[in-house]
Amino acid sequence: MAATELKRTSLYASHVAAGARMGPFAGWEMPVQYAGIVAEHRAVRTAAGLFDVSHMGEIEIVGPGALDSVQRLITNDAGRLAVGQGLYTPMCAPTGGILDDLTVFRLGIDRFLMVVNASRTDADFAWIAEHTRQATARNRSAELALLALQGPRAAAVLGRVTRADVGSLRSFHLLDGVEVAGVMCLVSRTGYTGEDGFEIACAWEQAPAVWAALLEGGRPEGLVPAGLGARDTLRLEAGYMLYGQDIDETTTPLEAPLGWTVKFDKGEFIGRAVLWAQKEQGVRRRLVGFEVRDRVIARHGNPLWAGGRRVGSVTSGTFGPWVGKSIGMGYVGVEWAAPGTALEVEVRGRRAEAVVTRLPFYRRR
Repeated sequence: MAATELKRTSLYASHVAAGARMGPFAGWEMPVQYAGIVAEHRAVRTAAGLFDVSHMGEIEIVGPGALDSVQRLITNDAGRLAVGQGLYTPMCAPTGGILDDLTVFRLGIDRFLMVVNASRTDADFAWIAEHTRQATARNRSAELALLALQGPRAAAVLGRVTRADVGSLRSFHLLDGVEVAGVMCLVSRTGYTGEDGFEIACAWEQAPAVWAALLEGGRPEGLVPAGLGARDTLRLEAGYMLYGQDIDETTTPLEAPLGWTVKFDKGEFIGRAVLWAQKEQGVRRRLVGFEVRDRVIARHGNPLWAGGRRVGSVTSGTFGPWVGKSIGMGYVGVEWAAPGTALEVEVRGRRAEAVVTRLPFYRRR
């Protein structure tokens, strides 16, 4: 796709003015890095980073059938959500394959908001609208910008530009109608970096004002703008999967380490029958984490070997700037999935020693 065809968020001018290196991602021209991926990664682990994630989609379901519709669409149990709570969940096809992984928030008794991946927004909206009953699905992606404020100083930073008691907001809870830097926002205590943090949604055209106020107010706390490069290394250290690489329609939640998000006892949902059969019979492969012992970096698609034969492929790999190791994830047969199992990863025709490791590679204390 030519650069001129890429979509831009309302913060594009702010990124360019700040000297960001821009690049394509999921059909959008997004900031990859500002001061450098390692510097931004370390800032998020020690202070705070601010990400533009406005490329992600937001789909709202409203009406008396909203809860039943959401329950039909996702594997996790939205019925346990009180107003103001959210959860993480896969959304599956009838085959049990993962159509997307998303967060779902209950904004009202009969009102839910789904935050979906950028590359899946249009397809997700069509799927959600098709399976919504006695409620209305609306794609709000063009209306809402989304910022991610992440790091141990995130609450202190946000507290500088709002009067709301964001410090007491619990994980996977949200506050709607919060004024941030004079702009009405929806604030949730969620993120994709393994750190404490918030995601802040506001009107598309008002995002530059919120972005500028956060960066200005957060400077004493060590806040820096951060790009998608650091977001990727941070999420991999935290053991979070990336849709399109680690999970997709050819993989199921039970093969990925997402079995905890499949609530068979909540009733029927799309994909339940296939997933139940897979649970009864057992999976044949699993997504595992691994550390590379040699000084090489595994990349998506690199073969994984064990016992003299190929046993899988790398889905994600990088050098973890905080953990100081070459790390990755990939699918292998279940006989090779136990922590401590010796593997080899093939990089540019040479095999390097690796070992299966429990996820995550990094856990916030």
